[in-house]
Amino acid sequence: MVVDKKADFVLTEEDMRTLGYAAVDAVVDHFVHQDGAKPVGQMQTRQEVSEKLDDAIPENGKPINDVMQFVIEEVLKKSNIVSHPRSFAFVPGPANYVSVLADHLATGFNIFSGGWIASPSAAMIEITTMNWLLKLFGLPVKSGGGIFTSGGSMANLTALATARNVKCGDDFSKATIYLSDQAHSSNVKAIRVLGFKKEQIRIIPTDMAFKMAINKLQNAIAKDRLEGMQPFCIIASAGTTNTGTVDPIEELATIARKEDIWLHIDAAYGGAAILTLAGKKVMKGIDKADSITVDPHKWFYQTYEIGCLLVRNHKWLSGTFTEKPEYLRDIEGNKSEINFYDHGIELTRRFRALKLYMSLKTYGLSTFRQAVQYNLSLAEELESYLRNSDKWEVVSPATLAIINFRYHPIKEALSEDKLDSINQSIADRMMASKEALLVTTVLNGQIVLRMCLINPRTTMQDLKETINLCETYARLSI
Repeated sequence: MVVDKKADFVLTEEDMRTLGYAAVDAVVDHFVHQDGAKPVGQMQTRQEVSEKLDDAIPENGKPINDVMQFVIEEVLKKSNIVSHPRSFAFVPGPANYVSVLADHLATGFNIFSGGWIASPSAAMIEITTMNWLLKLFGLPVKSGGGIFTSGGSMANLTALATARNVKCGDDFSKATIYLSDQAHSSNVKAIRVLGFKKEQIRIIPTDMAFKMAINKLQNAIAKDRLEGMQPFCIIASAGTTNTGTVDPIEELATIARKEDIWLHIDAAYGGAAILTLAGKKVMKGIDKADSITVDPHKWFYQTYEIGCLLVRNHKWLSGTFTEKPEYLRDIEGNKSEINFYDHGIELTRRFRALKLYMSLKTYGLSTFRQAVQYNLSLAEELESYLRNSDKWEVVSPATLAIINFRYHPIKEALSEDKLDSINQSIADRMMASKEALLVTTVLNGQIVLRMCLINPRTTMQDLKETINLCETYARLSI
């Protein structure tokens, strides 16, 4: 038998270094110039991108220099800059460069972060970083635990799967779950993925401040018990995506404890606010949660992707997700040597914890605290600026660095339909201009403009210039 010629994927050491330096140069150039000098938006149609990127799989390769340059110019530079100081839409991603370096190292060394035996040090870094977060949110470090995930969606799914197992066991046919009409959509998606029927989901209305209405929640739980259902989980929000609102956590914790219901707090967006005095005050009671979702790739300034689930008792995770297939029997360590594939859904896991660990070790918690406080203060300053104008109405005040407002000049009689049309047009024109990423949401049946201000590079000057542009586009729309 003749063995075919061996193929390999080896580059020379010199080529690898040259390419590596070129990649670093491209990233550093992006970081240094991710400001007003570059357009924040890069909108393209499917047809436009297909013309350059939709081709057949190549049988023969091209020089890596050509491939890398093509990717930099046609893919990376033509994506929205979510770390731009005028990226206000959705939840921006103002990552720090140490996080980038950590991702590069973890990927370059191709660390497998699933089992202890594959990388004990990586597992210990994850445990250490997890313990920092447990302490930060007031959960017990000795008995608590958690897992780093791809993001808040996977963290919420992991939390609800755990809650179902702990509270319901194998039979969840009568289980009911409660969340507000402002809860993040990933929670509803997770509930459906887990096999719950629509009839088992209770969407609780919110009050005028967009917080879960306690009385309506209590009524829903009581009604379900009378009808023979099994209330098993309350999902509270600590920083909703729409308004930044925090549900009344302490009251919810009291209800959960009294009713023997799991309390999950989705703090994917707002969790980092606990670093500040104001944030700690508004999140009072979060230490009573059974589980908490936090997204470091949001307000902890990390690169995508890193979410996190914290739980009061680490045994809840291992009791939910541990499987013992034959091919893993040789890598089980002692009980102190955590295999994180036993704490979540993923078997293969990248070394996500490294970037948060390195960022905190490099900058210290004080730098993060200062950045978060700046974001809160900036949003409050914008609110004051808008209230002192006769053209703008604040619909939802600055809350955890999110503010909602709309063009509504007091000297002009405009119908609600016309105001909705104008504010939608402002967002559309702004996105088309590529001057800022600014989109709308709907609150109280009104189309409003929403700004999420978690970028420490954003200045009040950025905001004033953006508002001035909004006023220009409003006049064009009347």
